[in-house]
Amino acid sequence: MDADLLLAIDQGTTGTTALIMEASGATRGRATREFRQHFPAPGLVEHDPDEIWESVGDAVREALATAGVRGERIRAIGITNQRETTVVWERRSGRPIHRAIVWQDRRTADRCAALRAAGHEPTVKATTGLVLDPYFSGTKLAWILDHVGGARARAEAGDLAFGTIDSFLVWRLSGDAQSGGEAVHATDVTNASRTLLMSLETLDWDERMLRMLGVPRAMLPRIVGSAERVAVTRNVPHLPDGIPIAGIAGDQQAALFGQACFGVGEAKCTYGTGAFALVNVGGKPLHSRFGLLTSVGWRIGDEVVFVLEGSAFIAGAAVQWLRDGLGVIERASDIEALARQVPSSDGVMFVPAMSGLGAPYWDPEARGLICGMTRGTTKAHLARATLEGIAHEVADLLGAMAEDLGQPLLRMRVDGGAAANDLLMQFQADAANITIDRPTELESTARGAAMLAGVGVGMFQNKSDAAQMAKLQRTFWVEMDEAERAAHRQRWAEAVSRSRSSVPRG
Repeated sequence: MDADLLLAIDQGTTGTTALIMEASGATRGRATREFRQHFPAPGLVEHDPDEIWESVGDAVREALATAGVRGERIRAIGITNQRETTVVWERRSGRPIHRAIVWQDRRTADRCAALRAAGHEPTVKATTGLVLDPYFSGTKLAWILDHVGGARARAEAGDLAFGTIDSFLVWRLSGDAQSGGEAVHATDVTNASRTLLMSLETLDWDERMLRMLGVPRAMLPRIVGSAERVAVTRNVPHLPDGIPIAGIAGDQQAALFGQACFGVGEAKCTYGTGAFALVNVGGKPLHSRFGLLTSVGWRIGDEVVFVLEGSAFIAGAAVQWLRDGLGVIERASDIEALARQVPSSDGVMFVPAMSGLGAPYWDPEARGLICGMTRGTTKAHLARATLEGIAHEVADLLGAMAEDLGQPLLRMRVDGGAAANDLLMQFQADAANITIDRPTELESTARGAAMLAGVGVGMFQNKSDAAQMAKLQRTFWVEMDEAERAAHRQRWAEAVSRSRSSVPRG
């Protein structure tokens, strides 16, 4: 049979998901494999790259079996991945020299603080669109070079390779030294834009940043587009040789593409443990006045799209706290029915700042706050206030994006587990004064990788043709009038001010 299916590999923080997808967007087969999390000390998070690779193979094998197809049916492979997680391996053997340092890891906080104190932050922001934070890959890479014996000298000699997870998977899929092949060392531009090492102006590694962080250029991968033939499979279990790896994007950018947010001002939000909002800002990087990050959304041929990104650290995690910390609900999915038992939160406000506040506040010392309670407050009011708090957080991000763009955001597409909550989505539309579109399948990240791969091999003529894979299930229109919305937003602003670190706590 003809090769007519797409394989999307979604390599996430806790597991790997493989999907076998039709060009129509239908999922034929799906499988997820989790892997271990390693916590060597407080604040340190690591993964074993070989365990990640094993999870990829197992997920692909099971997805093919579930779909009832052989690997020969795969036309192209798309990869999307946890961003910023850092791997260094030997070019000759393909073996990692240290566990992968995960994006959540905070071991380089002191290094980032020292660089800020030395006055480097303005250069970093102007060059990379990012901030000096342990979140990003550059200082993690420097840490490995400084703490693994002989690593720096070997890196300068060209014996070691660096990559984020996309790069590591391309190396393994294309035949590393362990399988006797010539591996491809490449990363796509979206992942490169999250390393602290790439210039948004040139879309290439920046010499100033390399010197600042002490990273040898010899160990860096080639930066490629998000939809092009980067490599082909070689000696990969369950897959024939020669399948093009033709789509790569970091998870949030893949979700933006998978939601077909192709126009300036079109936004998406992924509701998971946190909430990640991205907006398409067009062909030139836009630097935020509100602490939003600037990254590359995708590059297809000569077209480059940039994005602004903001994160609410606690979203679905607030619902988990109601379940696990307070015992208010038994299952996370119970929250909507409980919240619907009351017509409003009756003035109760919940600021879910248990991990501080991100953009536009950037207050790591802020703390979670529940206020406005009376003797008549019930757990239903608290459930509703939790959903409203999540929506308010995202509305803050969207408001900052609109201010930076100089134009209102009119539509947003949503994905992630909490996007299935109708009450949350309706209040989100009302609080942010924005129309919300929800797709039939909420796995937009994997869909975006598949769409990019399809474009990369000509299965789709262009990105608009690929958008046939993204089908809408429901639209949430704004129902709240302006006066009621303003009252809600004012109460939220007052509650946030109480949660901030500048407010004395008794």
